[in-house]
Amino acid sequence: MLSRLSRPRVLALCALPVLALFGTAALAPLPFTLARPGVTADVLGKDDGRPVITITGAETRPTDGQLRMTTILATGPKADVRIGEVFDSWFRTDRAVMPRDAVYPTGGSEKEIEKHNLDDMKESQNVAVDAALDYLDREPGSMRVDVDLGDIGGPSAGLFLSLGIIDKLDGNGSGGGLTGGRTIAGTGTITADGRVGAVGGVSMKVQGAHRDGASVFLVPKAECGQAEAEAPEGLRIVPVSTLKDAVGSLKALESGGKVPSC
Repeated sequence: MLSRLSRPRVLALCALPVLALFGTAALAPLPFTLARPGVTADVLGKDDGRPVITITGAETRPTDGQLRMTTILATGPKADVRIGEVFDSWFRTDRAVMPRDAVYPTGGSEKEIEKHNLDDMKESQNVAVDAALDYLDREPGSMRVDVDLGDIGGPSAGLFLSLGIIDKLDGNGSGGGLTGGRTIAGTGTITADGRVGAVGGVSMKVQGAHRDGASVFLVPKAECGQAEAEAPEGLRIVPVSTLKDAVGSLKALESGGKVPSC
């Protein structure tokens, strides 16, 4: 025998499948990666007590200020990310939610990805040396440049490693340094001929830069808008397309010249 249900009762019964769906989603892992600002490292200084950049076979100059490369911390490729974590990260300015495939496009285990990132960093270091020496018009092999960033992986420190080498060897070319005593942060890949490439994670990197005292952030021109939109108050965003652009902007900051903006 059927009986008529009141409206509240009908609505309650209809809601049961929806609640069950949300309950399942809350327990099931989702294909996202959660990111937050990572460490920054001064390429003119030391990392775990060891100089980041060591140059032998050529005269170097003392440096002041800091050139801080930036990183992000992300959940691993096999991490279980739940819907509650995703919602929480969406509503926080110091967190980002990204498709897992965009962060880890090659798949593989965490160890394989870690090795891939460290290999990328090693290659980036070699290219950064070539780019710096090319900018300074010095012959490859005229000196030895060793770079040690510990277990930091990926290619996005390339631009700042090149800037650090230039600052140690030549400064601003007129007896001063590139930083003008400032804490300069930023990110960007580099090619041997000095072209700066995009890196991703810029919204988190500007937060890490500001946290660690930077007043200026150098960003690949293609990501300028994103960096500007997410930059904390007091952090100046400077777009660069080449190593020459970056050096020129740092010199202009010191001399009061025109500096590009987004």
